[in-house]
Amino acid sequence: MLDWDHNAYYHRLLLGHLPPDPSRVLDVGCGTGGFAAELAARAAHVDALDRSPEMIEQAAKRDLGNVSWVLGDVLTDPLPGRDYDGIFSICALHHMPLREVLPILSAALRPGGVLAAIALPRLDLFRESHVELAAAAGHRALGAAYLTRRRLNGGGGFFAKEPAHDAMPMVLNPPLTTREVAREAAVVLPGVRVRRLVFWRYLLTWEKPAG
Repeated sequence: MLDWDHNAYYHRLLLGHLPPDPSRVLDVGCGTGGFAAELAARAAHVDALDRSPEMIEQAAKRDLGNVSWVLGDVLTDPLPGRDYDGIFSICALHHMPLREVLPILSAALRPGGVLAAIALPRLDLFRESHVELAAAAGHRALGAAYLTRRRLNGGGGFFAKEPAHDAMPMVLNPPLTTREVAREAAVVLPGVRVRRLVFWRYLLTWEKPAG
């Protein structure tokens, strides 16, 4: 009952990296479309991509006029667009080899465009034990607070998991620690920033050099 959606918790953080007045953005691994819907309220057009037919079917039920729901694999299929103002991803990068997917995404950005992704790191107790302890305590405390708010408001919200959440593909043991993600990403994207977040996620951000 105290469980809640860590991905949704970080939507606001990702939205903070959206460039001003974006005309076209890409959501890689859109799942059931929750974050794409938030992007659609801020961008003229959103391409929302996922390789799962079930996820795209669920997402398309949102029927948003400025979102194209695209079934495809970013590693093997052509992207639906190019020269994106921003490319975003939540919990998809750890399903793919970074040195293969990051060049594809960087090539699809316009100069000055922004890549911002949140994904799962492998457990690294030697370097991140303090974060793991904070996450365990914070998860329960916030879970109790969100549950109380949902009950008082008589429904969902407050980072409640969507019904289709458990159908999303999961990786129980991500391949790279936060430190390893930073090292591999820097080979492909000079100037990339990677930092560990509290609730079992890391944030990767990069701005494509102008010119």
